[in-house]
Amino acid sequence: MRQHLNTLYVTSEGSWLRKDGENVVVKVEGSERGRVPVHLLGGIVCFGSIGVTPALMGHCAEHGVCISLLGRNGQFLARVEGPVSGNVLLRRRQYRLADDAKSTASIVGNIVTGKLLNQRTVIRRALRDHGEKMSGESRKGLRDSERRLTNAARRSRKQSLTDKLRGIEGEAAQAYYRVFPDLVRNEDPAFEYKGRTRRPPLDPINALLSFLYTLLVHDCRSALESVGLDPAVGFLHRDRPGRPSLALDLMEELRPMFADRLALSLINRRQLSAKDFKTSISGAVTMRDEARKQILVAYQERKNDEITHPFLKETTTVGLIPHIQAKLMVQYLRQYLDGYPPFLWK
Repeated sequence: MRQHLNTLYVTSEGSWLRKDGENVVVKVEGSERGRVPVHLLGGIVCFGSIGVTPALMGHCAEHGVCISLLGRNGQFLARVEGPVSGNVLLRRRQYRLADDAKSTASIVGNIVTGKLLNQRTVIRRALRDHGEKMSGESRKGLRDSERRLTNAARRSRKQSLTDKLRGIEGEAAQAYYRVFPDLVRNEDPAFEYKGRTRRPPLDPINALLSFLYTLLVHDCRSALESVGLDPAVGFLHRDRPGRPSLALDLMEELRPMFADRLALSLINRRQLSAKDFKTSISGAVTMRDEARKQILVAYQERKNDEITHPFLKETTTVGLIPHIQAKLMVQYLRQYLDGYPPFLWK
């Protein structure tokens, strides 16, 4: 089993990263703030104006450690990585299946089914843990959404057309996000959720979700590249220049556990408050630096949790799940499995 490596997140404006032997050294205003051995890292993610020496870039590329450069609020800017790895025959098969309607629908059906069932798990956990404290209207809404997601998952398993599957996913997303306010138990008006907004996020919950989704996409892309797949050629998400479509595909089934549940925990446990967010003149809501650091710590801690993988029946860390799913995708593409087994969260 692959070792669970850490991700180094650098958020302090003006930080400077350099190589010292086999270590990454982080300096802020000339003072050393951290030192991490390269062999313990799976990636480095820099937010905002961060400097990286050419020597460190080359060393990380040589050792398979990707450096991702993001804007202050998580928008993707660039990546520094080594030569493309993987078997060219594997990628050729990936491209062939992506161009084959029947094969694409088979993969998309499993991805969508996994996503819908995992969204249902978010709702079921809320009902299990807090149902007695909810109003009758909230319980009714959540149970109705649970039924809709169950029905949509059943339909997705029988559907053989990719466009129809995308439609089922869209209908289910409406049912899921419509009851999202009932999952929020923090009564602070700042955390009132009125619907999904992305570019830009218009409230703290959407800002938090978008930030966590950005982190998850990075992990999924790295996992796919590590097993030799092309993250740009997906099945559920259509090809678009600059879009990591396969990474977005892989993220779909993982979003409920990695991001949605974590966002709700941070809000409901009052680990975040209104003062952790700010609103620009345009209405866009962003996180303050200290809040971003707190979220990164919570995300990394979540990745260290242990879980039994539902398909492999083996104990692993949450952080390894994207890599495991990427390997299962490879096993399917190489015809060692009859179908791609999505991750089903219990």
